[in-house]
Amino acid sequence: MTCTIRRWVETDTGHRVPNHKSKCRHFHGHRYRWEAELTGDIIQSEGVSDEGMVMDFSDVSSLLNTYIHDVVDHAFVVFEKDVQAIQALEMLEEDHRTFIVPFVPTAENLAKWAFETLAPKITSKYGQKLKLSAFHVRETPKSWATWRHH
Repeated sequence: MTCTIRRWVETDTGHRVPNHKSKCRHFHGHRYRWEAELTGDIIQSEGVSDEGMVMDFSDVSSLLNTYIHDVVDHAFVVFEKDVQAIQALEMLEEDHRTFIVPFVPTAENLAKWAFETLAPKITSKYGQKLKLSAFHVRETPKSWATWRHH
């Protein structure tokens, strides 16, 4: 009885793609949607709160908020080798939310980062097969990237 569920959070997050051929090399931001896709058996344990679910949606939301939303919301994501951007951001107030990453912050790389961040946190207390099967990142209403379990 395998089933797939999806849950998402949204953030307002800035970034730039420093070597991009067009306008994406400039500082800008998006209303990102971070969407986890989980696959698993439906919980059959009688009388438990999660009976009939793959995972409680509120538990998925809690993980998304802790490990994704609270890290990148109202933050600027910057590639660790983007020296110009890092220097510019260092001129801002001390508590500016700068999140330095070891990759160019494209939607594709952010989907991979989110997947790798969240996958180890997806656990079941009921012993059913449960996994993060994909992570979808919407950068704009017309632009999505997905990282899937291999």
